[in-house]
Amino acid sequence: MKNIAPALAGLAASMIGFAVGAGSVSAATLDSVRERGFVNCGVGENFPGFFAPDSAGKWSGLDVDFCRALSAAIFNDPDKVKYLPATPAARFAQLQSGQVDLLSRSVTWTMSRDAGLGLSFSGVTFFDGQGFMVRKALNAKSAKELDGATVCTQTGTTTELNLADYFRANNLKYTPVVFETTDQVVAAYEAQRCDVYTTDKSTLAARLGKLKDPAAHVILPETISKAANGPVVRQGDGQWANIVRWTLNALIAAEELGITAATVEQVKASSKDPEVRRLLGADGELGKLMGLDNAWAANVVKAVGNYGEMYDRNLGPKGTVPIPRDGLNRLWSKGGLLFSPSFQ
Repeated sequence: MKNIAPALAGLAASMIGFAVGAGSVSAATLDSVRERGFVNCGVGENFPGFFAPDSAGKWSGLDVDFCRALSAAIFNDPDKVKYLPATPAARFAQLQSGQVDLLSRSVTWTMSRDAGLGLSFSGVTFFDGQGFMVRKALNAKSAKELDGATVCTQTGTTTELNLADYFRANNLKYTPVVFETTDQVVAAYEAQRCDVYTTDKSTLAARLGKLKDPAAHVILPETISKAANGPVVRQGDGQWANIVRWTLNALIAAEELGITAATVEQVKASSKDPEVRRLLGADGELGKLMGLDNAWAANVVKAVGNYGEMYDRNLGPKGTVPIPRDGLNRLWSKGGLLFSPSFQ
């Protein structure tokens, strides 16, 4: 018994030390972001409507707006963000090494990435699915007519595996032609180095309008995959994961509750709805649970609007690449899948 007491004391000390260490690790990303004064946001190369720079180097798009929302949550300023292009081949290494604080660039949520790469998916900003674009001269009406085709796609993506799975399942043969960047893929397709261009249908829609002769091409009707795309952070930093996750939830909840960039301050001051008041920081201290000001969500909505405003600005009828907001990308209350847990 005399020997057990010191051992138990040592174990207790070790557990306390572990808890302290875990707490310091969990705060590492937020502390680093605050110390440097901006968020390092990993985006794609050039995907109008989601992430793309203009001629002056200013970035815009749905995924860019999410990083602006995150900046507003932390700094009450949506412009404290540095955008770092992250290709599919390099993006996960950039995140794991700490070069970027998050990826906000149409990363598809899969089990192997979640469980095998040390990534933490924070939610879904856009539901998509893989399709095929072909030249009308090919006279193909269905993807099942593509036996023997050459197919251009991008390496380091789920697109490659989905392509292989689909052709194998349908007993079709094909020859892959792979490139590192989207621009290379599109250039090869336009140069007729392949018969087919495959990627998520949102990307196909964005690229179709930029081709030299859009009318000469068609997107086939099949959707061969489920693509739940959203922001990704490293595992092991629970505080940072919560900040990213609940920033997204705040954008969706604001749309559910009818709160817009123009009305957020008035709603915060006058609403009697307990959920609204907690969300906007009029009651409770939800922000402090994540190391943020209690007005963090109000600052987010004031800076970028709610999710619906973000969608309309970037993908609506007046957006860079109009994509009708039907099906899965609607709120759950309107037949879609977008849903926020309660702010309680």
